[in-house]
Formats: sequence, structure tokens, C-alpha cells
Amino acid sequence: MDIIKTLADELNIRPQQAKAAVELIDEGNTIPFISRYRKEATGSLNDEVLRGLSERLNYLRNLEEKKEQVLSSIESQGKLTAELKEQIEQAATLVVVDDLYRPYRPKRRTRAIIAKEKGLEPLANLILLQMTDTPILKEAEAFVDEEKEVASAQEAAAGAMDIIAEHIADEPDYRMYIRDYTLKHGKIVSTAKKPEESSVYEMYYEFEEPLKKVAGHRILALNRGEAEKILTVKIEAPEEDILRYLAKKTITKDNSNTKPVLEESIADSYKRLIAPAIEREIRNLLTENAEDGAIRVFGKNLEQLLMQPPIAGQVVLGWDPAFRTGCKLAVVDATGKVLDTTVIYPTAPQNKVAEAKAVLKKLIDKYHVTLISLGNGTASRESETVIVELIKELPVKIQYIIVNEAGASVYSASKLATEEFPNFDVGQRSAASMARRLQDPLAELVKIDPKSIGVGQYQHDMNQKKLSEALSGVVEDCVNKVGVDLNTASASLLEYISGISKMLAQNIVAYREENGRFLTRAQLLKVAKLGPKAFEQCAGFMRISEGKNPLDATGVHPESYEAAEKMIGILGYSLEDLKSGSLKGISKKIEDYKKMADELGIGEITLRDIAGELEKPARDPREDMPKPILRSDVLGMEDLKEGMVLKGTVRNVIDFGAFVDIGVHQDGLVHISQICARYIKHPLEAVSVGDIVEVKVLSVDVKKKRISLTMKL
Repeated sequence: MDIIKTLADELNIRPQQAKAAVELIDEGNTIPFISRYRKEATGSLNDEVLRGLSERLNYLRNLEEKKEQVLSSIESQGKLTAELKEQIEQAATLVVVDDLYRPYRPKRRTRAIIAKEKGLEPLANLILLQMTDTPILKEAEAFVDEEKEVASAQEAAAGAMDIIAEHIADEPDYRMYIRDYTLKHGKIVSTAKKPEESSVYEMYYEFEEPLKKVAGHRILALNRGEAEKILTVKIEAPEEDILRYLAKKTITKDNSNTKPVLEESIADSYKRLIAPAIEREIRNLLTENAEDGAIRVFGKNLEQLLMQPPIAGQVVLGWDPAFRTGCKLAVVDATGKVLDTTVIYPTAPQNKVAEAKAVLKKLIDKYHVTLISLGNGTASRESETVIVELIKELPVKIQYIIVNEAGASVYSASKLATEEFPNFDVGQRSAASMARRLQDPLAELVKIDPKSIGVGQYQHDMNQKKLSEALSGVVEDCVNKVGVDLNTASASLLEYISGISKMLAQNIVAYREENGRFLTRAQLLKVAKLGPKAFEQCAGFMRISEGKNPLDATGVHPESYEAAEKMIGILGYSLEDLKSGSLKGISKKIEDYKKMADELGIGEITLRDIAGELEKPARDPREDMPKPILRSDVLGMEDLKEGMVLKGTVRNVIDFGAFVDIGVHQDGLVHISQICARYIKHPLEAVSVGDIVEVKVLSVDVKKKRISLTMKL
């Protein structure tokens, strides 16, 4: 197989692009580095395409390795024909290779193997060839042998049928056809083990759907219901069609002696050997596809969440709500430093509202708090009521926002949080995290296992290794898109930078603590264990404000400094102009990009990137994302009326719709059919996590806590 051609065809890119990307990956370059600084080589492939390419590259290489093992095994048995070799070499998937290898794979002692040991293979071949004019039981009498434990003609015939059944089951073409036919014409069916008991799986108590139409989220729900022993799930194949196909392939002569025996062998082969295996394979395939789809949605949601715009320059009061143990508060300054923490008890059972307000007023006045960040957990509703009452009593303008607490408890109890806030309890750490999530969502959320952030579905039911790798890739791409301040970034943030491992991140922080702030990117080479390759991968994503070289504050890679300085000089500017922000129109002053690129000895794409960076040094891509909604009044479910139009924030996107926070502590569901007027296959085609959308209330069920919304206004 030509892997480069296969990758190019699958990803719809040029072979030269695929070849360059594979070479760069093999050289140990990271996806963010290739995407950002090797555009000339790859033809500007983005990180999403490159990650897909890297994943497929691993699969195709594993496929080639498997083919070599299979060919070697069959050859060692002396059974490798030119035709079989070609079939294996042309196989496009591991499943097909397994199908082709099945007849030659060493087996445990099956019924067919035992029958062969008893010398019954000649009888089986006689039946398969359909050449005999004698009844089969009569032919079988010749194989009765007490020593070989064949006591009767019936036993001999039964053994021969076992051999035939396995022979049919091992035929690769038959298995491929049956698998494909079942996928096209079969159904997935589920029933309740105890139909009288109610559960969240009630819609699947009597459920069936064609395999070719079943949605991924249904597969994952059925799997979970089955694992919890509530549902029985099975594949219903078009059995009669399949048996007719096998008969047509096997029974080639109208022989009244062999035909009934072959029909019985075919039925046995399908029901005992083929059908259970095909069902397992199809269930695995459906699950794998469903997981891949869910991981893609999770990754997209996570990306949107991480790329939410920071709320800079505000002193924030983080509020972790609770009942009995009290609400934990943390005041955080504009740089993220915790100034004060305390506990108040405005909620049940204490209900000390007046005392709580007095404490809040003192904190707001003392630290000039401008924003309250309230977690959406237990007692959030009651806390919000107190906050709104307080805002009305204050002489200064204060706003609040409700933030998703998902993962906060995981972070608060982590080793990292203990090291960061050794003198705080878990509640105080959580309150500080609530505040920091507003100030810089990316910097705070990278401290939490991405799986715990809560923007996916069925994340606990899928392949955890694959999920972790995919989500880590998303976090890595987001962190590198934004870049980090080398002098303030935490080790948690630094470890996601291209080329930086957990150990190197800790070494950078240790170097900074020992030697003071970094003045140049080149100083990174003095960090323990950080060599030239790691420097090449990471340097462009590290920013140094007010350093010795103004280019260190930009996304220009050190390898391009010489070209950048030359370009600035040719256009009549200096590095001082970069410091003062005077290069805003520099890209328009380049009359001929190709000519200048040749003059500077760099590629045209690189030149355009450098010019863009110099115009807007270290521009934060999060600026383009919708700003969060700040509130100053409270709304309850009972206040909602059918037809009411509200603004809300998309909190989660799933296969069948999107959940929107409209400020009532219960997210409303916009079903996929209500997202837009045009037909869409998936909600992600129209909405993303963090989007600010206008919705209309369709219905409210206060008892079941369900809100149905539409975006079709």
C-alpha cells in the first residue's frame, strides 16, 4: 500500500502535502509547530487536518505491520499463494486482513479439528464436492472406527458436517458479504429485562432501528443500558437472505444425497459460527464509530469552552455555593492573585442573609470588586437571589455571572491545587477557581482533566485512552493558538506548549523562581534538559513582554528574526516602532510579497505571517469569540412564559441538540430540529459551546425541570 497516496486521497490533499507532513511528524515535530511554522512545507495544513493525518498514519502503519505478520505466518505454513498474497497486500482495513487470515490462524480445538483428527475430512470433502450417488449415511459407514471414537455412521456424518460448517465460516468472501449485507439490511433491537420497572432507558424498552440509520448517541445509550443490566440488545440480521446466499455459493449441484446435509451444515455454520462473530464485529464497529463521533463533539465543545474570551482588568469575587457548610468566597485581583477568602451562611439551614450581605459589602468596598463569579452547583439558585438583592443595595455598579462548576471539585482536591493553595481548604480553592475561570478560562481549565470539564456525553462509557489523547490534543492546540506569557504561565499551562513535557514545564518554573523573569527567549536554552529541538518546537509560542527584543513578545519564531528585522528595515521602520505599536499598516506597504520573500530568503506564506504578527503583536484569537453574558437580575423557571424571547449561552452541544443557559439554573434544550430553518446533520454545523444565542421558550415543565427552546425566531 502506498501510504502517502492513501493519506492524500482520504484527506483530499496533495501527495506532496501528505509526504511533507509525514516527514515532519517522523522528525519529531509537534502538530502545533508544523501547523504554525511549517506552512511552506505542508501547504498551510491546519492542526485539525494534521491530527487526522497523524491518526490515520498510525493506523495505516499498524495495518502494514499486521499484513507482514500474517503473510509471514501463512508462508511458514506453506499455504501462501500468489492470489492470497495480493488480496492481503490490497486489504484496506484490519478487519479484512483478519478475514483473510482466519482459515490459517492457529485455532483452539474446535469441533471441526476434533472431527479431522478422527479422519472425517475425506467424508466432508465428498459432501462438499457433491459427487456421490450414495446416501450420505451409507458413505459414512466406511468411517466408523472404534479406535478413533467414531461409533456410528450418524457420528461420522455429524463430524463431517462440523468440518463443512467451519470451512464455510472461514471463507473470507462469505464473511465480508454477510457483514456488509447485515449492516445494510439488519436492525438493532433492544428490550427491557424488567419492563415493569421505570428507568431512564424507557424509550429503549421496545426499540428497533435499521443499522444503517442508528445514531451514535443511541448506540452509546443502548450500550450503557445493557451494561447496567436493564436492557437486552441484539442485532437482527436478514437471516433467510443470508442462508440463501450461502446455499447459492455452496450447493452447486442438484444432488439429493448431499443437498439436505449441506443445507443443515450451512444453517449450523451461520447460527453457531458466523452470526455470533458478525454480531460482535458489528456491535464493536457501531460502538467505535459512535465513540469517534462523541469524541469529535466533545473535542469541539472543549475547544469552544477553552477559547472563551478572558474578562481582563477586573477584581472578581469567586463564590462557591453550598447549604450546610456555607458559601466559600475568594477575592481575586486582576492578575489572578487571591487577596482574601471567607465563608458566609446566607442559605439554609442558617439563613444568615443580613450577616452575609454585610461581609460582602465590606469585601466589595475594600477590594473594589466589580464582578461576582457564581458557581452553578448546589445552592446556586439561593445564592443568586442574595446576590441580586445585594446589587440593588450597593451604590457602585456590580454584575454577576454564573459559571459552570464542572471539574472544580476535581481540581480543588488535586495535588496541584494543594501545591498552589497549601493553606486553603477545598472550598476556598474552588471559590478561587470560580473567579479565575472568568479572568482566563484557558489558564484555569488546563489544570483539570479535560474529561471532567463536562461538555460531552457518555464520556465514561468510551475508550478512555482514545478520549484522553483526543482531548489532550484539543487542549494542546488551544494553548498554542493563544500562546503563553513565559514569565507568568503556570507549569500546568506550560506543559501543553509544543515540545514541552511535564518535567520541562516544572524546570522552566524552577528556573524562573531561581533566576527571576526571562528577558529573552534564548534564555530557555539555559533551562535544565531543554535542548535545541525542544527550543525550536516551543520558542514561537512563548511570549516575553518588555523583554530585551520586542520580537520576543510576538508569534514570530526566533528562526525568522533575521528576516523580520530585515523586512522592518527595508520598509523604513525599526524594532522600536514595533515596541510603540507603529507597524499597524505594515502589510499594506509590501507591494510584491514574492519578490520580498525571495530577497529575505524565506517563503511567501512565512512572510505574510510575519507581517500579520508585526501588525498585531501576540494578538489573542479569543478576542473574536462571543463575550459572556453579565447579569444583574434573577430569573426563575416560574418566570418563564411560552413565547418569551431571551438571550442565552450555549453550554453543551450533543448529537440531538444544544443546551442553552438562559439564567434560570436549568439549561433549556434546543432540539436539532429547532436550531435553524435549513436541514443540518449535526448541531455543531450551526452552534458551538460559548455562543451567545437568542432563543424563544416553547414549553416549560417545572415539575420535571425541562425547558424546551427554539432558535427559529
